[in-house]
Amino acid sequence: MSDFVYLASQSPRRRQLLEQLGVRHELLLPDPGEDTEALEAVLPGEAPVRYVRRVTGLKLDAALERLRRRGLPPAPVLCSDTTVALGRTIYGKPADDADAARMLRELAGRTHRVLTAVAVQRGRTRREALSESHVTFDRLLPAQVRAYVAGGEPHGKAGAYAIQGRAAAWISRIAGSHSGIMGLPMHETAQLLRAFGFRL
Repeated sequence: MSDFVYLASQSPRRRQLLEQLGVRHELLLPDPGEDTEALEAVLPGEAPVRYVRRVTGLKLDAALERLRRRGLPPAPVLCSDTTVALGRTIYGKPADDADAARMLRELAGRTHRVLTAVAVQRGRTRREALSESHVTFDRLLPAQVRAYVAGGEPHGKAGAYAIQGRAAAWISRIAGSHSGIMGLPMHETAQLLRAFGFRL
């Protein structure tokens, strides 16, 4: 039984969502020089669900190694990864403004999936869950896309948008988990943590 969890994520959104659940956590962030972006490379022909599960597992492996290397007290480690998919096409974090604009043009007027995988491990026990949500975007004018990209919000966001930001104005329908779209599905995360003895 633990009274806190290590969160292996730099996302302030995930921290807020864990706080909302009332879960005490400590950040387990990468060391300088650790190339966490390399873990997010897509394999040729990889399906979106397989991709997001694999990347989450790799990130958790890296976090567990970090925990061991630093000699920190044992506690469950939580890791999560989110990707956007249109059919079998994976939309990760945009490389630059032009890439962000391209993604938004392709998502505009269509329904895409947001897949968030969560994994928790303590000792040798690992449990995983997947949240799948469907998000429908309005059609977007070129000027809307330009203004949004210029505001900087797409950077570091899968699919080049943040549902908790200005892009919410374009979303006509959501089916699934709002918190999952933000990066940490509360229902699935709570179930995983209960399995490790947290009272939620």
